[in-house]
Amino acid sequence: MKRILFISLTTIALQSICFGQASGNAAYSQSSGNSRAKQNERSKHVLQQGELPPSATSMFVEASVLINVKADEYVAVFGVLQEGSTVTECNQKMDATVGEFSGELKQLGVSSDDVFVDFAAQNKIYGFQITGSIAREKLVGFELKKNVAVHYKDKLLLDKLVIAASKAKIFDLIKVDYLVRDPASIQSKLMDDAAQVIKQKAAMYERLLGIKLLPPVQVYAEKPSIYFPSEMYDSYAASESEEITSDSDRQKYTIQGARKSRTFFFNGLNADGFDHVTNPVVIEPVVQFTLYLKVKYEIEPGKR
Repeated sequence: MKRILFISLTTIALQSICFGQASGNAAYSQSSGNSRAKQNERSKHVLQQGELPPSATSMFVEASVLINVKADEYVAVFGVLQEGSTVTECNQKMDATVGEFSGELKQLGVSSDDVFVDFAAQNKIYGFQITGSIAREKLVGFELKKNVAVHYKDKLLLDKLVIAASKAKIFDLIKVDYLVRDPASIQSKLMDDAAQVIKQKAAMYERLLGIKLLPPVQVYAEKPSIYFPSEMYDSYAASESEEITSDSDRQKYTIQGARKSRTFFFNGLNADGFDHVTNPVVIEPVVQFTLYLKVKYEIEPGKR
């Protein structure tokens, strides 16, 4: 079994650095991340088209394992926007803003090698010119958008980065990327955990069902997944409001609703559905690595 599992492990193609995303304003585009992740994990257990069920003389043994991994490094991405009547004016304003932000970052000990300015977009701005009863669109200016990525290792630095950005009139934290430097070792740990679970289950089935499972073991399915923090943020609005049900009151009053803020929170996978969880206590956003492993055993005749 060890030989077969090792061969299977070596077929996993991994990059030397693995990125994931944490919270930022990008969280506004995410919803029900936990539900999607759970559904993906459940779907791994379902036989797909082309997969054969066990025969009368064989059985499957499955393992689902999870590892919660804290990031080694981070990249915060800030959005910068400037408007002007000409492209030149936009660029001058942009250069001044980015320069001021870079100066603030230097005071925090962030080197220029850890800062990158990405040109995102340049758009025309149109407005209306009113002539009598005609509202005619005309070009009134330009809009320039750039993103500033800041690489750092101390997770506590993020608050200071946000303050530094605000001093340069930058108020859009787009996202925070989580960087895990050695995903290969994590995948190896997942495989070890899954193999151990399968051995324990096989021994339990033999003892409880009075059967004998025969080698060699066949690796039937190997399905790893990685869930990044930005995918696992959910949100809600905690509020209660009165309702006007009378038709006469609805016609009498113009209702001006209060602004109800949304709460965002990291809602990662828990132990539900997993045979083994490494680092189960989660107090900060983490990158979650999972592995579903299914192996096929032949049953010794006369022992079924």
